[in-house]
Amino acid sequence: MAPHVPPPIERRTPARLVVDLYSTEKTMPVSPSCKYPFWTFNDGVPGPMIRARVGDVLEVNYTNRAESGMAHNIDLHSVVGPGGGGPCLYAEQDETKTGIFKCTSPGLFVYHCAAAPVPVHIANGIARRLPRRSPGLPTRSAAAVGATPTSGLPPVDREFYVVQHEVYSAEDEEGSSVLELDYEAGLRESPTYVVFNGREGALTERPLMAKQGERVRIYFGNAGPNLISSLHVIGAIFDKATSC
Repeated sequence: MAPHVPPPIERRTPARLVVDLYSTEKTMPVSPSCKYPFWTFNDGVPGPMIRARVGDVLEVNYTNRAESGMAHNIDLHSVVGPGGGGPCLYAEQDETKTGIFKCTSPGLFVYHCAAAPVPVHIANGIARRLPRRSPGLPTRSAAAVGATPTSGLPPVDREFYVVQHEVYSAEDEEGSSVLELDYEAGLRESPTYVVFNGREGALTERPLMAKQGERVRIYFGNAGPNLISSLHVIGAIFDKATSC
């Protein structure tokens, strides 16, 4: 889970990767004083990063464990075709669906739920990001898939995974610390929180630590659903930035 990244792929030949993803509904802290009823991938917001290599075949087994009975699916931005695989991965409560896809393009790609209404699913956390390079990267609540190019990526000392997204909420009518989704605030693009890795303070509680002189790679995704991300690095300089 974020900010951790799956280990680099060292192999130089394609493989068949089997990824098991599931959706749950969990009330988790979004700030020191408030909790939010998130819709998660694999119990996390953001969901797990998937790491693959261009040429790999990705088998996604998706199970909907949502207790509310809400239907979900997975739209992988790394997948070419209608809905990014969403139609074949659409699952009702307690159903498991399987999709098989080939990684054809390098990069970092988000994956998220695309069941209607899409903004609600993403705002509630069901989104993630995917990377694509050569020997290795894949990615959803929202989350990411990283696809490494067949030529591989330059070695680094440390890798991190960071996803930004917004939370649109209203206080519970009884003054509870558990917030509720405010759909109208989403339409106004007026978030209660804009967070990294699911909650306020996530990157101060678990800071991205590196030693002086080490080379660092950050897989950074923006799950939205509305706002851009103006990533502002202070006290360091990126020597290369790639966007997908």
